[in-house]
This record gives sequence, structure tokens and C-alpha cells, in this order.
Amino acid sequence: MTALGKLLRTTAFKLIAVYLVVFALFAGGTIAYLARHTQQLVVSQIQETIESEVRDLKDQFLSGGIARLVELVESRVAQPGSNLYILTTYAGAVFVSNADIPNNVLALPGWQEISYHRSDDPGREYNSRALVKVEVLDGGFRLLVGRDFEERDRLRQILAKPARWAVVFIVVLGFAGGIFVARRVLKRIDAMTATGERIMLGDLTGRLPVTGTGDEFDRLANSLNAMLERIEALMGGLKQVSDNIAHDLKTPLTRLRNHAEEALRSGKDEKDYRKALHATIEESDGLIRTFDALLLIARAEAGEVRKHMVDFDAAEMAEGVAELYEPLAEEKGIALKLEASRPLPVHGSRELIGQALANLVDNAIKYGAESGTQDAEIRISARMDRDRLWLTVADRGSGIPEKDRTRVTERFVRLEQSRSIPGAGLGLSLASAVAQLHGGTIILEDNGPGLRVTLAIPAKPR
Repeated sequence: MTALGKLLRTTAFKLIAVYLVVFALFAGGTIAYLARHTQQLVVSQIQETIESEVRDLKDQFLSGGIARLVELVESRVAQPGSNLYILTTYAGAVFVSNADIPNNVLALPGWQEISYHRSDDPGREYNSRALVKVEVLDGGFRLLVGRDFEERDRLRQILAKPARWAVVFIVVLGFAGGIFVARRVLKRIDAMTATGERIMLGDLTGRLPVTGTGDEFDRLANSLNAMLERIEALMGGLKQVSDNIAHDLKTPLTRLRNHAEEALRSGKDEKDYRKALHATIEESDGLIRTFDALLLIARAEAGEVRKHMVDFDAAEMAEGVAELYEPLAEEKGIALKLEASRPLPVHGSRELIGQALANLVDNAIKYGAESGTQDAEIRISARMDRDRLWLTVADRGSGIPEKDRTRVTERFVRLEQSRSIPGAGLGLSLASAVAQLHGGTIILEDNGPGLRVTLAIPAKPR
């Protein structure tokens, strides 16, 4: 396909062509209306002129009789460029005339538009048009006064030529403008297409060009670029998760194999085999918990639970989590305290928000117990402020350095001081994913000493 053919097939050019046709019709209609109105104005002026002259001649007839009228009409006929005059008796005998007209014109009093030719015109056909008025005078005399449509025709000619050129100019200008606009649009579309082809080939860093004009193409490009950034982040996260799964799950799987191999190699009785089976079950349970956490994170990031969101009382949910973990906290020598005033109505996923809060409490118990402080405690608070639910878990543990607080919300990230504690490094990742699912955020702060983690979630997520 040629470049011109490609331009002519663009939607932009087709739209401009439609607008051009509509505008040309509108312009032509406007010119036609103005021309018609102007011609009507000219005809109206001709009528006024003829009417005024008829009244004047009638007055002269009333004051001086037919002789006076004949004399006056003859003097006006003798003037160059005079109007049309015919004066006859009732029987049709002509006193004065400077035009030849059809026979039936004088028989019809009033206004008429007729064809004629002047008496001094050698042509035999009625090749001119005029507006005339036939007046019947006392005594049966008939007076015809008329005026040629020359002015109207000349005006029509004056308007017709510029109107034709105006239409041609509009069409040419519109066609050129259509090609110009279509080329610009096609250039941007081609740039977007090229970027899309790069992305399809695997280059997720490609972005649609933005000119900065803020037009519809820029808005579309910004929206698609945001989508591409999200896809790139998800693909990067998927790669990272795959790498982390391969790395972090290799150790428990290796332990599973070692337990089985050790039992086969050195097991001597049922007790040894049972011990190996218990160790295998324990490792399997840990793997199952890890995969369950990964599935929950995937569900939260995919947003598939949005259609199952319900209204619930966050205070009641927080009380349930505190009641669940209170025995474990007491066993570790940690005081677990809850601050929540009912009701705290929230619309969201009760299961995921409850799991996120449970993960935060579980982390606080693990690392709060390792601090060795005498006043070890965990405070859980649930409150509503500015239409947002604030779920906070604060402990007195070793905390997290500020430089690592962004990194710990990633999957399988565990700091050096926590390597000796059982876990997979998914608790904060799940909490962060749940907050994002509900349009909120997770905030990690220093509790002096310890760590304070807050889930800030809109009460009515959009």
C-alpha cells in the first residue's frame, strides 16, 4: 500500500473528510441563503421604486388627464436606461411603449414577472426578464410600469463566482488539512505500533511516546505506560518469586530427602523410622504453609477476591486474632494488649485482612521474644480516622533498620538477625499485598525500641 493510500485509509482522514463535507454543505447553504435574501431585498427595492412611480403617474393623470400622462410617460421613455412603460386604451390601442411583451400581460392587473424585449431591440424573442405592475386607470386606460431584473442578475453573477471559488478553496484546504492531520496522527500511531512490537518481542522496558501536549494520545499513552510499568513489575516479581522459590525451597526439600535417606541408611527399628517420618511431616507442613502464603499473596495481588468483599467489624476481627495468639504470647513471656473500640465498619476481605494482621502479630511474637527485655509486650490497636482503618501492631523487639524497611516487604526476604528463627519471609509480603488490594498501604516505623507496623486501609475501598 502506498503512503498516500495509507493516509487516506486512516480514521483521522475519514473523520476530517466527513467534517469537510458537512462544513462545505453548511457554507454552501449559508452562501445560498445570503444570496437569496439579498436578491429578495433587491426585488423589494424594485417593487418600492415601481410602486412609487405608479403612484406619481396616477396623481399626474388625475390632475392633468390622459394628455398630461402621455406627455409625462413619453418624456420618461426618452431618458437613457429608462424603466419599462406601456400606456394603452381599454381596447389595446398604444399611446406610448418602449417594450414588446406577451399579449395577455395587460389583461391581468397587479404584479407580474414577465419576459420581454425592448422595442429598439432587433431580437424577436423575449430574452429579458422584468418585474412589472399593471394599473387600470379611470376610463379604462391601462398603465404598465416595470423594471428589468438586470440588477438582480448582476448581483447573482457577482455572488456566484466567489461562492464557487470559496467551495473549491474549502475543499482544497480541507483535503490538505486532512492529509496533514492524518500524517501527524499516523506518525504517532506508527510510533505506538513500533513500541508495541518491541514489547511483544520481550522488551518490557519499552514505553509509548508522550509529547507533553496533554491530548487524547498523551492520555492514552500515559495510561498504557502505567499498565506496562505494572506488567513489568509483575513480571519482575514473578521472576524474583521463581528465583526465591528455587533458592529458599531447595533447603527444606533437601532436608526432606536427607531425612528419608538417613532413615534408609541407618534406621534400625520402628522408632528410627517413626522419627524420620515425623521430621518429614514437619518439613512438609512448613512447605505447605509457604505455598499457602504464596497463594494468598497471588490472590491478593490479582484482585480476584474483590467480588467477595463484605462489610464486617474490624474490631471484632482484631479481638479474634488477639484471642488466638494470646496463649502463644504468654508462653513466650510477652504481654499481648488490644486497643479497639467497637464498631469499626469496614468493607473488604475479612479473611485476608485477618490473615495479614495475624502475620504481623506472629512476627511480633517471634522477634519480640528474642529481644530478651523484661517488659516485652505487643500492642494491637484498631481505630478509624479520616475514613481509614488503622491496624497497628507494635512490639519491643530488635526492630528493623530503616534502610531495610522497604526491602522486607518483598517475598522471601529475611534479615541476617532473623535467619535462626523459623519462617519463610512471607508475612510482611502478604500484609503489603493485602493493603494494596484494598487501596491502602503498609507503614513500618521505629517503636523505640522495637517495630511498629501499621496497615492503613480505606473503610470503603474503590
